[in-house]
Amino acid sequence: MVDGAGFHIVGVVGSSELATITAGLLGRLPGWFADPKSNAEYCESARQLPGFLARSAGGEPIGILLNKRHFAESAEVYLIAVDPDWHRRGVGAALIAALESELRADGCRMLQVKTLGPSFPDAGYTLTRAFYQAAGFVPVEEIHGLWGDIPCLLMIKALPEVAAGEELGRG
Repeated sequence: MVDGAGFHIVGVVGSSELATITAGLLGRLPGWFADPKSNAEYCESARQLPGFLARSAGGEPIGILLNKRHFAESAEVYLIAVDPDWHRRGVGAALIAALESELRADGCRMLQVKTLGPSFPDAGYTLTRAFYQAAGFVPVEEIHGLWGDIPCLLMIKALPEVAAGEELGRG
């Protein structure tokens, strides 16, 4: 468990409860998650994928991060969603940090995320890309055709190896 200012982060595994929590969080973020088909896919993934859940001090779910491990050396932030009342309060950064800590401890060297590409103007996703860049992700390529007419920006972040004797805060 990782504690933040008024919230805590815990590791989770896919479940029906996590799918319900995910649906609730996505419903609070229509500027980012407005497509019912994509939202249903995210909720179904929450039944299976591991990740991290942020809860307020009162126990309310305020953020979710789901991840996919593609290879031993690489993983993906599959979904991250934070309640808008908790934006800019460190929840998203704490979710990313918890994932990175776990991945580094397991020898993972690269983390990727896919988001809306900059060739499609959107104020919300301009903030999303800035968030990922502040977390150390680097834009690599805008891919056209992966998501139909929607441009996909691939961003990556190198995860330094755990040095001998280095302790990692685990989520």
